[in-house]
Amino acid sequence: MNHVDESQPLISHLVELRNRLLRCVICIAVIFVGLVYFSNDIYHFVASPLTEVMPKGATMIATNIQTPFFTPIKLTAIVSVFISVPYLLYQIWAFVAPALYQHEKRMIYPLLFSSTILFYCGVAFAYYVVFPFVFGFFTQTAPEGVAIATDISSYLDFALALFLAFGVCFEVPIAIILLCWTGVTTVKALAEKRPYIIVAAFFIGMILTPPDVFSQTLLAVPMWLLFELGLLVARFYQPKDETEESAVKNSEEKTE
Repeated sequence: MNHVDESQPLISHLVELRNRLLRCVICIAVIFVGLVYFSNDIYHFVASPLTEVMPKGATMIATNIQTPFFTPIKLTAIVSVFISVPYLLYQIWAFVAPALYQHEKRMIYPLLFSSTILFYCGVAFAYYVVFPFVFGFFTQTAPEGVAIATDISSYLDFALALFLAFGVCFEVPIAIILLCWTGVTTVKALAEKRPYIIVAAFFIGMILTPPDVFSQTLLAVPMWLLFELGLLVARFYQPKDETEESAVKNSEEKTE
């Protein structure tokens, strides 16, 4: 078993943490440098769900002089972090892995991979499915005589908020698995609370999405389905009793 040496001074851990944080910053910076030339194209791609449903002749606007320059740059920086997520998670994993038992490592590997994929899926779902409904709803319900001219900075803030909301909500299976694995609750107990979970999913959808039934449902239904997926997978992450856990740990320590 590769435990962290208890005699290792705290400064060594801090140095290792610093080095891994530095690698994360370098990774983000390298990706940012490679993408910054295409910052306007990236913004155009992110804004296309809105611009495609805007009335003919309507355009997005910039209310500040510096906004047309800084807003695409800001988006490019966020995209750089987004692309770096697998590497960032690897650095976190490499830092904490020495303190884990071998059987714990085998359980964590698929969780790290699946949590990354689920977050990306949530963002993609927001962009390709939710945005067309949301922006179509907003543009069609504008009062007569009101020109639609969205500020590019405001649009970016709104889009990023929805990206984050859907990305986090798509982590529901991981949350269910961790709750069951750590013994906080059980699959049976969660299954019995299914009606309340469904109501909570629609309530969260009502809070995080615009006030139309389509976008609320587009968040609530996937959350419910992901909850069911989490219950299914959590059956393979049942916590061991203390005797079995101790036996596994002792066995792993003897094999090291």
